[in-house]
Amino acid sequence: MNAVYTARRMKRRYEVWFLRCGLADGSGAWWFRYLLMNLGKSGCNAEPSGLPVQVWATWFPRQGQPQTFIQGYSADALELSGRRQLPFHFRIAENGIEENTCWGDVHVDGHAISWKLRNSSNFGVVLSDKGWIGFSKSPHSNAQFSGEIMFDGAKFFGDPLGFGVQGHNCGYRHRTYWRWMHAYFPSSQGAASTLEALVYDMPLGMVFRKVVWWHNGKATVLKRFQEIEIERESSHLKWRFAGMDTGSPVEATIEAHEPGIHVLPYLKTDCSGTFPVSNASFASAMVRFGRNGKEVLETMGGAVLEMGGV
Repeated sequence: MNAVYTARRMKRRYEVWFLRCGLADGSGAWWFRYLLMNLGKSGCNAEPSGLPVQVWATWFPRQGQPQTFIQGYSADALELSGRRQLPFHFRIAENGIEENTCWGDVHVDGHAISWKLRNSSNFGVVLSDKGWIGFSKSPHSNAQFSGEIMFDGAKFFGDPLGFGVQGHNCGYRHRTYWRWMHAYFPSSQGAASTLEALVYDMPLGMVFRKVVWWHNGKATVLKRFQEIEIERESSHLKWRFAGMDTGSPVEATIEAHEPGIHVLPYLKTDCSGTFPVSNASFASAMVRFGRNGKEVLETMGGAVLEMGGV
């Protein structure tokens, strides 16, 4: 699921490998992105967020404002595995990602962030795959991370260091809007549970919807999916939805408040401008499931909620 799709000649396409790591000590979460943007025409502009190869590092502290650092590169030094080739690799300067490891070293605006991480998981899922139009995959949907992260001299390290997801998205353009979430619920009695949901617009007024519930070592695509509440404000993000798991209801609520909401401008692949993306990578989540909704899983900070576009 991590195999490269983009060919170097492609002029209008983004492809990104990302990971969200919620720290095991509860102090915050890290979001790392390895991005290709319009390789065939050398990106969009000379700004870091407009270059054809980018590495992003975002820190979401438990309390305080998130911070994003973007290092941009030309494609000359990019080492990229061939299309659909496995094992895959993406390497640029002191940064790279492979199937079970990633590393980075960026210096932006006087700040220094470096990381060396390993990840393991036993569950992955394809949320959406529309061919050349685009796809959204989570090769490691119940990821456990180990290693270290350095941020301006402060060190985060551990085995495990944290938990979350490693994803892989691609498209000729971003959707007009989307909503995506992932929640990781650790368990002291066995395998962790995860919930991942994706909604976005499609042509002719259609809407794509999919929710995958991983619990007790079993993956279920929830049926009769219904969005109950959506709130997207600068100070508050909330998404509540429900579906059915083999006849039993599953209801989820994912929520975040300022200052933990980060709004970033994403560049359009036709280079015509930007659009806002709201991300809260230290969000809370609650899932009610089982007969009459009597079983409950909760996490304070173990979820990510993202709403993009208009």
